[in-house]
Amino acid sequence: MTHHVVIVGAGFGGLAAAHGLIGADLKITIIDQRNHHLFQPLLYQVGTATLATSEIAWPIRQLMRRRRDVTTLLGVVTGLDTINRRVILEDGGAVPYDTLVLATGARHAYFGHDEWEPYAPGLKTLEDATTIRRRVLLSFEQAEREADLTKRAALLTFVVVGGGPTGVELAGAIAELAHVNLPGEFRHIDTRKSRVMLIEAGPRILPSFETDLSEYAHKSLVRLGVEVHVGAAVRQCDAEGVIYGDTSVAAKVILWAAGVRASAAAAWAALPADGAGRAKVENDLTAPGYPEIFVIGDTATIDAWHGKPVPGIAPAAKQQGVHVAATIKSRLKGDAASRPFIYRHSGNLATIGKRAAIIDFGRIKFRGWLAWWIWGLAHIYFLIGVRNRLAVALSWLWIYATGSRSAYLITQAEQPPSPAP
Repeated sequence: MTHHVVIVGAGFGGLAAAHGLIGADLKITIIDQRNHHLFQPLLYQVGTATLATSEIAWPIRQLMRRRRDVTTLLGVVTGLDTINRRVILEDGGAVPYDTLVLATGARHAYFGHDEWEPYAPGLKTLEDATTIRRRVLLSFEQAEREADLTKRAALLTFVVVGGGPTGVELAGAIAELAHVNLPGEFRHIDTRKSRVMLIEAGPRILPSFETDLSEYAHKSLVRLGVEVHVGAAVRQCDAEGVIYGDTSVAAKVILWAAGVRASAAAAWAALPADGAGRAKVENDLTAPGYPEIFVIGDTATIDAWHGKPVPGIAPAAKQQGVHVAATIKSRLKGDAASRPFIYRHSGNLATIGKRAAIIDFGRIKFRGWLAWWIWGLAHIYFLIGVRNRLAVALSWLWIYATGSRSAYLITQAEQPPSPAP
């Protein structure tokens, strides 16, 4: 009987594993709760009206159309039957496996305050991005019609919580939108008077970067018009605004970029997990006690980076997917030896608006205009398909040359957050 590999999750890790298994004598089933693969590093650009959704997402079936060994299923996984080796689906169905790869990713975490989510959406999916874009653009539209100056000020106040790469990129993009792209398009408000705030609980933004690069990013954000507040954690989020430290701010748009929590995959097999729900895996990425189950990407935690945890970034997930594929191929050839995964860090990148970025390759560091171009070329290179690379490149060049964005679309109806119980 042909060996059956089931991959749950079609993110960077899951697709890397599937790609690495090309030519192997087995059948593969990919299960995902969405029908598309998402290029998450550029998701914030959808949320800030820079790119369209179709430019950073691709149907999984289309990506696998030439892989006759791959079956793609749209479904929500709710558990595992590890005794009979079956993946349990929400609709009651089950998919048997010989080898299982869990690459289910992560969601944003509110540190025990999940009631804040309706007021402060995070950014992990296309739905999140379009929700953020809708709220940002609607806030300008509502401010245009608001005569009360206090209410108008709240509508023109945008708060981003979390000073990691996503928070920095979101804050910079919103500041450019308000201060550079939108002026002149409204008649009753001056969007340049918008207030964009970035709140970070730690002592500095971008803590994963060297101090000098973090300081450069801080100054660059300030030049864009972003108020950067560090050293004070958010204590409250609601429909009126935020409270951080001892300061209260009235704001109608709050965006969350402060933390992540892994999917429930670790709980499906009762695996040991860290505080963020990431499964603690063996050094070869297998689940403890289950050598036929691999856990990769944001779903797992492993100290495979010079004794430190592997970061939750796309290159790490892809490297893990490649490692898992190589292990499965070796097993099919009768080689069951365990091979430890070793992460090779390729650098940290973050962009601040459309003319500045920081890049840390270890010994080599870049900042400013040159770093922005390197950042852009790197992201275009990793996009899937010539059409998408060309579309994104043209969108960026158009914005860079004209200051006009092409994705000012408010889609779907805005549903006001429900009051907390």
